[in-house]
Amino acid sequence: MTTYRVGIIGGSGLYHVEGLTHTRWVTVKTPFGSPSDRFLTGDLGGREVAFLPRHGRRHHLLPSELNHRANLWAMKKLGVGWLISVSAVGSLQARYRPCDIVLPTQFVDRTKRSVEHTFFGRGIVAHIAFAHPICEELRLLLLASARRLRARVHDGGVYVNMEGPAFSTRAESMANHNLGYDVIGMTNLGEAKCAREAEIAYATISMVTDYDAWREDAEHVSVDQILEHLRRNAELAKAMIAQTVPLIPTTPCSCHRALQTAILTDRRHWPAETKKRLQPILAKYM
Repeated sequence: MTTYRVGIIGGSGLYHVEGLTHTRWVTVKTPFGSPSDRFLTGDLGGREVAFLPRHGRRHHLLPSELNHRANLWAMKKLGVGWLISVSAVGSLQARYRPCDIVLPTQFVDRTKRSVEHTFFGRGIVAHIAFAHPICEELRLLLLASARRLRARVHDGGVYVNMEGPAFSTRAESMANHNLGYDVIGMTNLGEAKCAREAEIAYATISMVTDYDAWREDAEHVSVDQILEHLRRNAELAKAMIAQTVPLIPTTPCSCHRALQTAILTDRRHWPAETKKRLQPILAKYM
């Protein structure tokens, strides 16, 4: 039985994970280009962990510059089977206040990068099931950890993934608010799609920093405002991760079988170069 490594992707304000032992920074080369940074590997709560700062340790990558395929391919190569993502979001509804935690269950895609959000093509066609994009088993573990820490946490929600790097116009923000969506960010959708194709169970901790632009009675989002609230939330996110990692199952969930019924191209016709390119992802199907 495989005991999967646990992956952690840290967003704005989360550039390291405390409590790791036997640490080592690892460079992973991928056929999709360079990941955001090197990976910090180590042990946390009795589990092997691989941590990646999403925007780089110098925070030098725009959301639209993130190479999700490289990041997730590298996670798969490192043996990651469960992935916790942490990211800053804007609130689209009054009930989500700055410094709250939201654990989304759904995404709405407002990006223009769908070609960059799949490993497939080049002779192999796959259509992944994505009706439920978040691993519910992992999400509920995070929810329980947040409640034990007495965090103000919200169970479920819809995350709108915008393109960025500019924040929303008021018209865009009002539209998303009126449609009943919950939070807005710039990073998680591509991660979630690539994680599902790589058969990695994925859940995200959304840290509310602002009210986007829909509320006239609130200060519109700014970098200073985001950083102030991220400083408060970063310690809570770290505590949630530390509590959750030891509880993650060592047995597979349905996310780890996502490709079983997704690949349409008969393996006899898989191009050799594409098979090589996707080796960590397709290995058990070859």
